[in-house]
Amino acid sequence: MSIEIVFLLVGVAVVAGAVIGTILRNRISGSQVAAAKQTASQILTEADKEADIVRKEAAIQAKDALLAAKAEWEGEAKEMRRELQAQEKRLLQREENIDRKMTQLEEREGALSRREKHLGGQEDRVKELESEVDKLIAEQTRRLEGLSGLSAEEARQQLMANMESQARHDCAKRIKQIEDEARETADKKAKEVLALAVQRYAGDYVAEKAVSVVALPSDEMKGRIIGREGRNIRAIEAATGIDLIIDDTPEAVIISGFNPVRREVARISLERLITDGRIHPARIEEVVQKATEEVDNSIREAGEQATFDVGVHGIHPEVIKLVGRLKYRTSYGQNVLQHSIEVAFLCGIMAAELGINVKQAKRAGLLHDIGKAVDHEIEGSHAVIGADLARKYGESPKVVHALAAHHEDEKPSTVLAVLVQAADALSGARPGARREMLETYVKRLADLERIGTSFKGVTSCFAIQAGREIRVMVASDKVSDVESHVLAKDIAHKVEGEMTYPGQIKVNVIRETRAVEYAK
Repeated sequence: MSIEIVFLLVGVAVVAGAVIGTILRNRISGSQVAAAKQTASQILTEADKEADIVRKEAAIQAKDALLAAKAEWEGEAKEMRRELQAQEKRLLQREENIDRKMTQLEEREGALSRREKHLGGQEDRVKELESEVDKLIAEQTRRLEGLSGLSAEEARQQLMANMESQARHDCAKRIKQIEDEARETADKKAKEVLALAVQRYAGDYVAEKAVSVVALPSDEMKGRIIGREGRNIRAIEAATGIDLIIDDTPEAVIISGFNPVRREVARISLERLITDGRIHPARIEEVVQKATEEVDNSIREAGEQATFDVGVHGIHPEVIKLVGRLKYRTSYGQNVLQHSIEVAFLCGIMAAELGINVKQAKRAGLLHDIGKAVDHEIEGSHAVIGADLARKYGESPKVVHALAAHHEDEKPSTVLAVLVQAADALSGARPGARREMLETYVKRLADLERIGTSFKGVTSCFAIQAGREIRVMVASDKVSDVESHVLAKDIAHKVEGEMTYPGQIKVNVIRETRAVEYAK
């Protein structure tokens, strides 16, 4: 064949293949579409069935929910009906109670009305009886006035005077009886009162007399004073026997203790440690030792200076130290060492006037309070302790007795003992000795005398013993012996109510009867 024929055959074959392929594809597509339609028809049929099932289930669930809601509503409705019925029942009961109470109130009102009418009638009857009684009293009064010869007012005044006199007499007897009973228990009661007073006043006294304050350059120094784990502060307290209080007070440390000498040693030691800056247990012991020696020297020098100023010699060195220790003691704000020197000079002046041994008097006056230097360490009063110390260190028996008797621990039996007692009272009671201004002192004396003379029957009044005693003179024809006790009580009560004073004031009422005749 020729090439054209071959090409022609090939072309015919290609065309025929294309036509056959198209026919085959059309046949295949038709079968697929039919299958797809059949599948879709099946899916729709199944979907309808499932939809019917879902609709039926939803309808069933809706019916169930409706039934449950209906049952719940019916239950709530029943509960509400029960509550309403209960409330209705309670309201009915309340109405019944109110009705019953109203009935009772009406009955009470009726009873009160009847009583009111009855009381009105009784009131009228009482008024009639009162009128009759007044007439009877007036008639009886006229008869009594006629029989006694006194008017009603005069009789009343006389009766009141008699009753007042009898009452004052009975009161005076009762007061004397009470005083006699009180004396039997006075010692016990006095101790209780003193203990209570000391307890209530101890706070201010301790704050002033048992505490010293040391200033610090800064608050950082508090930590150095305390030391690691508190070893420094424990070392200071152990070495001095004094408590250190480190609190929130800015730039200050409080030294607390009742022993004034130890407190002074602690103060000096702490100030030196702060200045030096080296604070550790070994250094603390060294500084405390030096401060103790310095304070001992100061005490000895103070005692020697006191004996030199007074002009007494030959006193035992230990007694001189005791005198020096009084430099750190106070009594009612008065320095005991200065007080002892003053007593020594007063004793010397009075001894010179009486012509007895001046040196011995000054010696007893200077040493009379040495018991106060150790009375917190030894039991007993400072007068007895001082006498024992004086006897121990070779003082004469007269001086020892004067020391023991200056507060009546022993009965004074020598002129020297009385001199020391008087000088001690003068030094403590003089104006200004115990932080009291002269104007206040003089005003207190004037007030005491004014109060004493304000009572009826008092002829004169004197404030003595630096205001510690008020002596009242009364007229014997106006105040009886029994009434003098009442007068003393009245004056004491008025002094307590109107005045402020230290200690106590003795009220001494003196009544005397004098018989005077003239020989002509």
